[in-house]
Amino acid sequence: MQKIPTLFRRDPDDRAHVLSEVHPDCAWVLAGEGRATRKYDGTCVRLDEQGAWWARREVKPGKTPPPNYVPVQTDEVTGKTMGWEPVGQSAFAKFHAEALAGESHGGWRPGSYELVGPKINGNPERRRAHGLVAHATAESIAVKDLSFEGVRTVVLAAAEADGCEGIVWHHEDGRMAKIKARDFRS
Repeated sequence: MQKIPTLFRRDPDDRAHVLSEVHPDCAWVLAGEGRATRKYDGTCVRLDEQGAWWARREVKPGKTPPPNYVPVQTDEVTGKTMGWEPVGQSAFAKFHAEALAGESHGGWRPGSYELVGPKINGNPERRRAHGLVAHATAESIAVKDLSFEGVRTVVLAAAEADGCEGIVWHHEDGRMAKIKARDFRS
């Protein structure tokens, strides 16, 4: 799990928001490459090839990681380390178990999922029960105008309509870029 770069550069004076300048690692998006998908507002979990479930976990600088934590990447700006902890020891264990028990599914495939539901992040996805959404099959979103204002308009409209957190673009070579509704100033 690598941190997905934000489509537009962060404002150095207000890192919570973006400027209208494209991030150089994401210029391919404005060139019309990749597929735009819904960014679900939950928490990331993954099923590994051995059948073990993991929860995404950030560890702040100077903090002790939880037992069995697998670090993946440290953000050079914030110093936070992103990685995985066994889902059973995470704060989301109960809700993950409910999601697995509540879904009639023909078998889970290794990959990443978004855990969503009533007790996750205040339920912006407006779900009645906890569930798992495969990132590989995320809903496509049409973004016809790839300018700053065009992207902003689509992202904010989707967030207003049904709690969509933002958009993730997927390039066929594996690169990704993201933008969240909260990245834009109101």
